[in-house]
Parts: sequence; C-alpha cells; structure tokens
Amino acid sequence: MRWGEVIGRTTATVKHASLEAQRLILVQPLDAGSAAEGDPMVVIDAVGSRHGDRVLMTSDGRSVRKLLNDDTAPARWAIIGIIND
Repeated sequence: MRWGEVIGRTTATVKHASLEAQRLILVQPLDAGSAAEGDPMVVIDAVGSRHGDRVLMTSDGRSVRKLLNDDTAPARWAIIGIIND
C-alpha cells in the first residue's frame, strides 16, 4: 500500500471492458514526509476522491481485479480510502 495526493483526472477513448465504468484518477505518490515521490500514476478511484485529497492506494492486483469483478482486468492500482487530516 502507498499513499498519495489526487492531482487530476484522466480519460481514455479506448479501454479494457473491465474499466468502462471506472473513474481514472491521476495520483502523485507521497513519501512519509508528504513530499512527492516518483512519477504520477493513473489509479482506479473506488471511493469517489476529489482533487487535493490524500488517499490510500493498493497495488495488490488480485484485489483490484476482484474489485472490478474481472480476472483479466489489466489493472494494478486502486484507491481504497481517503485520509482525513
């Protein structure tokens, strides 16, 4: 698991069928001191986060595929919680 900050949204004109109804969010991963760590990544938003929210993400592909109800989903990262400051 990692935490990050929502920095935007993204769209795709063509995507895997398992991602059709999913919101795709841009998240900047953060280190323990809240500094940016690495490149932003596209994450499935399972909780309805908004721009500026700090979120908890999982990289457990099996859990993400279960969330999407599709064992062939090409997804790895999903937001599983919003961190209240």
